[in-house]
Amino acid sequence: MHVPDGFINAPTSAVTGLVAAGALAVSLRGARRELDERTAPLAGLVAAFIFAVQMLNFPVAAGTSGHLLGGALAAILVGPYTGVLCVSVVLLMQGLLFADGGLTALGVNITVMAVVTTVVAHAVLRGLVKLLPRGHRTVTAASFTAALVSVPAAAVAFTLLYAVGGTTEVAIGKVATAMVGVHVLIGIGEAAITALTVGAVIAVRPDLVYGARGLQQRLKLRVNGELVDAPAASRPEPAPVASRSHHKLWITGLVTSLVLAGFVSFYASASPDGLEKVAHDHGIDKAEKEHRYADSPLADYGVKDVSDARLSGGLAGVIGVGATVAAGSGVFWVVRRRRTAAEAVEAAPSSQAL
Repeated sequence: MHVPDGFINAPTSAVTGLVAAGALAVSLRGARRELDERTAPLAGLVAAFIFAVQMLNFPVAAGTSGHLLGGALAAILVGPYTGVLCVSVVLLMQGLLFADGGLTALGVNITVMAVVTTVVAHAVLRGLVKLLPRGHRTVTAASFTAALVSVPAAAVAFTLLYAVGGTTEVAIGKVATAMVGVHVLIGIGEAAITALTVGAVIAVRPDLVYGARGLQQRLKLRVNGELVDAPAASRPEPAPVASRSHHKLWITGLVTSLVLAGFVSFYASASPDGLEKVAHDHGIDKAEKEHRYADSPLADYGVKDVSDARLSGGLAGVIGVGATVAAGSGVFWVVRRRRTAAEAVEAAPSSQAL
C-alpha cells in the first residue's frame, strides 16, 4: 500500500504530513515509557524484520498480491508508540533507498501504514485480551484478529484521503469497494504472519512481548464451592527474567530477516499489490509521478549494474535489512538514553534529600 507521488494532491499531502509529524512526536515521547534495557535493542530488529517480510509479496487473487504492513506486529511486540516508529523507519528507508513510496506522499504512507494500523491493532488486541481468558495463547489468537482488522482499516484511511485529495476523477464508491475488498484478503495473510511471529517469540521469550505483559494466569482458590482470585500474598512470584540475555533472540531474528530479504524474496509474487492493482484498474495511476530517486543504485529493490536478477535482488534485500536495523537501532538507542537521563534527573532530588 505504498502510495506514490501524484495520487494525493499537494494540500492534502501537506496536511497529512503535519499529522504524521505530530504522530511521530507523540510516539517518540510514548516510546520512552515502552522501551527498557531489554526491549530497546529489539525494536530495531522488529523494523528490520518488517522490512524483510514486506519484500515477500504473496498472491491473494488473480493478478494481485499483498505484503505485510507490519503495524499490528510492531504494536504487539514492542508497543503502539514504538510500533509507529518502527514502521516509519521502514517507510523512510524504502522511500530514500529503494524509491518505494513517494517522498511527497511520505506523510500519507506514515499515517496510513504506520499510525492507523498500529492504533487499530492495539485497540483490538487490548479489547480481546480483556474479554478472553488470560494467557499467552490469548495474545497469539488476538494478534491474528488485530492484524486482520488493521489492513482494511488502512485501506479505508487511504480511501478517505483519496476522497479529500485524489488527483483523478474516479467514483469514490468504486475506490472504497475495490480497496477494502482486496485488502480484506491481504489482511488474512497479514494475520497469519503476525500470529505466527508473535507465537514464536512468546514461546521463547514472553517477557519481551509488549502485548503479553501482565497476562499471567491468576491463581484461583475454591471458597465455599466458588472459585475466587487468590490474595496477592498467596500468588507465586514470577521467575526473574531481567537477567536473561536477549542476544540469542536478536541474532536469530537478524539472520532470519537476512535470509528472507536476501534469498526468499526472489520467489515472492511479481503481481502488483492491492493498491497498484486498484490504481491500474480504475485509472488512478494516470496521475502517478516518477519518484525523485527512480535512478538510485537500489531503486526497485535491485542493485544497479548487477545483471543477475537473483543476486541483484538478494544484495538489495541484505543492504535494506542492514540499513533498517542500523537506523532503527540508532533511533531507539537515543530514545532509551533520553529515558535513562530523565529517570536520573527525577532520582537526583530524592538522593540529595537523603
